[in-house]
Amino acid sequence: MLRKKKLLLNTFSSLLFQITTIICGFILPHLILHNFGSNVNGLVNSITQFLQIIAFLELGVGAVVQSSLYKPLVDTDNTKISQIITSAGKFFKRIAQVLLIYIILLMAFFPFIVVKEFSWIYTATLIFAMSISSFAQYYFGIVDRLLLTADQRGYIQYTAQMLTLIVNTVACAVLISLGSGIHFVKLSTSLIYLVRPVFLRYYVNKKYSIDRKASYSVEPIKQKWNGVAQHVAAVVLDSTDAIVLTLFSTLANVSVYSIYYLVVSGVKQLFSSTINGVQALLGELWAEDDRAGLRKLFSQVEWGIHTGTVLIWGCTSILIVPFVKVFTNGISDTNYIVPTFAILISLANAMYCLRMPYNIMILAAGHYKQTQNNYIIATFLNIVISIVTVKFLGLIGVAVGTLVAMLYQTIWMANYSSKHLLEWSYHTLFKQFFVDIITAIIGYILTSTFQLVTPSGYLSWFLLAIKVAVIWIIVVVCINTIFYRDKIVSVKNRILKK
Repeated sequence: MLRKKKLLLNTFSSLLFQITTIICGFILPHLILHNFGSNVNGLVNSITQFLQIIAFLELGVGAVVQSSLYKPLVDTDNTKISQIITSAGKFFKRIAQVLLIYIILLMAFFPFIVVKEFSWIYTATLIFAMSISSFAQYYFGIVDRLLLTADQRGYIQYTAQMLTLIVNTVACAVLISLGSGIHFVKLSTSLIYLVRPVFLRYYVNKKYSIDRKASYSVEPIKQKWNGVAQHVAAVVLDSTDAIVLTLFSTLANVSVYSIYYLVVSGVKQLFSSTINGVQALLGELWAEDDRAGLRKLFSQVEWGIHTGTVLIWGCTSILIVPFVKVFTNGISDTNYIVPTFAILISLANAMYCLRMPYNIMILAAGHYKQTQNNYIIATFLNIVISIVTVKFLGLIGVAVGTLVAMLYQTIWMANYSSKHLLEWSYHTLFKQFFVDIITAIIGYILTSTFQLVTPSGYLSWFLLAIKVAVIWIIVVVCINTIFYRDKIVSVKNRILKK
């Protein structure tokens, strides 16, 4: 009962945080775009992506730390927990030192990439203002976050993130309305975000008996370096497109990409938030060697994620262009209406979501070393295809690179999880993907004309979204009633029971 309560609490708080993130995520870029222009918006997003490469330095150790904590948390082994926290703390402090050097190098050389649009001092100081919170996170914030997530107390960090996000959005909106420059706005963001790791450290110290200087003779974090490939792939997925566009295209294209990415990233994070508590639960079942319970839960999770992915991303692929038309209304310095790119970027992120249940299972089981080649190949495909095609296809080229990489990885992960972790037949897997494809094709045929609509405002777009959503829901329910009647009936009974 407690396990279910934590899962619901984590899911609800994560969902609420992601909704807040999406709302705030639309407010600030809209203000920046309208007050500072497409080039400044492109510059801010380009710097953001380069700073996200900082996460590359983590080398996947964060995911391995979280997996390593499942067993000692189940056993209430405070000594082992302390050793893992101590080892992780030492690692991330070294990362923070490397991060400092990276930021200095970025300030020195990145401005020359965009020297035509902005001066060196303008770009360098903006990088400094935006990097402060990243440094604080890796210096003493990330270990506490990993512990809370592993212990199914993610709701603590989600709440802290949500509050700081709201405060930051209000503060930045006020500063922009008062005529403050982009540097002061971004510096304020960094200073506000410093509060979050301080709070998490206070909470963890109060709730857990942890010796942060615990001694150990044997490395407590097994497979410490085997999460590298998985982590690199995740960073590449989120950062490659904007970086490739920065290096081989224009800041205007980066700005266009950022607006579409704003939408797909928000949808992706919102979708992910509904399953954030599942990995820790699967990890606990794996640690307890409860294979029957594991298969039962995973079967529900897999169907839920696949069905939700087709529904959510089907609607997104149709509604994203009409939304961008409304969002960029009045902006004439760059063409933001690129329908083909919208379809491809939606499909690429749909593939990302389809791979979630299998990726979660791999992480929960701690199979880092066994799966690292898959991540390396996916990363290679993404980078090479994006660079080769961006010169000829621009935005569409980087979307193609991401789509191919995600398609490969989804198929590979699904096969690995079914064969090595869950040990069930391929018929189950093929049936699920067949239903996805049929549903997507029918849904798209019935709603494709809505892409051409130009809403008069956000209310008009919202009404359009309701029409599209209703059609897709009907299609999803009808197709799944034919192939997964038991699951549809189960969902219906749960809703009626509630």
